[in-house]
Amino acid sequence: MTEQTTKASQSRYIIGVDVGGTFTDLFFVDQQTGEAFTGKLPSTLENQSIGLIEGILRALPDFSGIDTIVHGTTVGTNALLERKGSQTGLITTEGFEDVLEMRRRDRPETWGLRGDYRPVIQRNLRLGVAERTLASGQIERPLDEQAVLDRAKALLEAGCEALCIAFINSYANSENEQRAGEIARSVWPNDHVTVSSDILPEIREFERVSTAVLNAYLQPKMARYLNQLGSQMRQNAFEGDILIVQSNGGVMTLGSAADQPVRTALSGPAAGVIAARFIGQSAGFDNLITCDMGGTSFDVSVVAEGRSALAAQSSIDFGMVVRTPMIEINTIGAGGGSIAWIDGAGLLQIGPQSAGSNPGPVCYGLGNEDPTVTDANLVLGRINADRPIGGKLDRLDVDKARRAIKDKIALPLGISDMEAAEAIIQVANARMAGAIRIVSIERGHDPAKFTAMPFGGGGALHIGALIREVGLKSGLVPRYPGVTSALGCVIADMRHDAVKTINRTISDLNDAELLNAAETLWQTCHARITASETAVFDAIEEDIEADMLYAGQTHSVQVKLAGRHALNSNDLKAAFEEAYRAQIGQPLDNIPIRLINLRVAAVAKRPNLDLRAMAPKDGVMLQDAFLEMRSIWADGIWQEAPVYDRLALGVGQKCMGPALLEQADTTIFVDPGLIGEVDEFGNLIILPEA
Repeated sequence: MTEQTTKASQSRYIIGVDVGGTFTDLFFVDQQTGEAFTGKLPSTLENQSIGLIEGILRALPDFSGIDTIVHGTTVGTNALLERKGSQTGLITTEGFEDVLEMRRRDRPETWGLRGDYRPVIQRNLRLGVAERTLASGQIERPLDEQAVLDRAKALLEAGCEALCIAFINSYANSENEQRAGEIARSVWPNDHVTVSSDILPEIREFERVSTAVLNAYLQPKMARYLNQLGSQMRQNAFEGDILIVQSNGGVMTLGSAADQPVRTALSGPAAGVIAARFIGQSAGFDNLITCDMGGTSFDVSVVAEGRSALAAQSSIDFGMVVRTPMIEINTIGAGGGSIAWIDGAGLLQIGPQSAGSNPGPVCYGLGNEDPTVTDANLVLGRINADRPIGGKLDRLDVDKARRAIKDKIALPLGISDMEAAEAIIQVANARMAGAIRIVSIERGHDPAKFTAMPFGGGGALHIGALIREVGLKSGLVPRYPGVTSALGCVIADMRHDAVKTINRTISDLNDAELLNAAETLWQTCHARITASETAVFDAIEEDIEADMLYAGQTHSVQVKLAGRHALNSNDLKAAFEEAYRAQIGQPLDNIPIRLINLRVAAVAKRPNLDLRAMAPKDGVMLQDAFLEMRSIWADGIWQEAPVYDRLALGVGQKCMGPALLEQADTTIFVDPGLIGEVDEFGNLIILPEA
């Protein structure tokens, strides 16, 4: 593997592009030679396509040699978190205009008496019409078609750019809802009309309405971005495929992403988990805790026994519930750009405010005066001021970072500059350790059986502390941690999901009826993949799950099933009891079991990438990769640490902590008392000294 200076020949490339809050990462794979190389540059958040195109043209002469571009985007994520979607209207069943605001009667602050929540659609833009469909699917009251027409025109006059139509019980019978969609589209001036039964034909009105509303809220902004991206690519003579990473870890076409942007809400972080699982399994690690530390956030997820944790529902922010399959990721504001500050009680805090890529940390010298995690690592000697990642600056300003830490942290706390810098790192580590405990210990996993995989630009600086603080088995730093999410884009499969609400006890189910429902869902998913006309994938596989519970329960259990052709009530019962035992406890006797939802996914598998192409050359000894000795502050004292060229280290080479390993996209810190060893794939395995 070579660095981003490698140029293209006449080969056909697959390129993964992950746009983060600070950097845009690129991973190039030559399908003819197996060669791979990377790129990294500051994100252009005002228009992510600018950085994407610039990054490609830094490495390749033009777009003619590119077969496929797979893009992990934060356009949808940022629009939701910053509430910068489009003005949206809602037409719903009369009397249910406040479902979006009532939610599940939860509160922003569980233990407080105060809490503020503002739905993405204000009350005067949520309008009701007369219609009623029963839970049985029977239409009790026909749709008032004139009312739909009037409400749509009123919302247009109020300035709405997007429209959502969500009727009660449309999961059971979507006839009224679909007809309302036809009427609204007859007067709506664009394609931004979302019908809830097209997005989530599933029981429970709040989750369905919320998901559909957020889809509509994102549609105009996402469609504009994707159309602009496609247009710019055509102007650059690009004739290949552009695919977008979904939150479930699969990819979809530009058209699908524009129609259902809510499925991209966690696009970028999902790509990182995909890559981590693939790298871990290749290296023989099936139990992983992925730790993606970028410039803005720290994202944590679990891969247990080789399987990513896939949640049927996630909350992007309080009250913003999305019920589509998503890789389960816990995010906190503890990235490299997260700001350190003193709260009203005189305690040191980290984030969630971030300096981002512009102006960035204090050491960037672009106007920020509040110290960040990156500034602290720089002052502690763990980052090379003369070799900043990302290509934005030639040098980092250590003195400016030290002054900011002194003025904002050290003096208020009455401690030295170095103690303050180390305290910033310790608080950040504690926050990250807490996030790891949430996805491990609180989910029934023993951290001692898991290996942490840090990636992103900053994760490898903190891996040693996290191993010790959480009690993890080991650490695995991938060959190119700073662009791991971009690698995940390259290896992601295409995936489409479909769901049907059954809501019956399994004793009442007819096996033929159940098989027919699964087959219909499969055909829907399979047709979407076929319609994409994307030739880069191999065989199409199925993934089938069920949401099940005991009669009288509220919360369901996700049950993995063997396949749609093996569906029957006996197998359902056995699979549910096994899942119930693993997730909750002892199964209950003599209580009816209900099948709530049936979920089917079609997964078009991408050809495997041989990670050995990324492995370093044999025979390069530790001393051959030595760069310098550097004074670093660790454990409260100055210590001398060797610095190595990480990519030059040969297979089997070991380095004892404290040590620093530098490369273009990140720096690895091997803490005192730990040892790092290069495996056959070029990963660095970090373990406590024997």
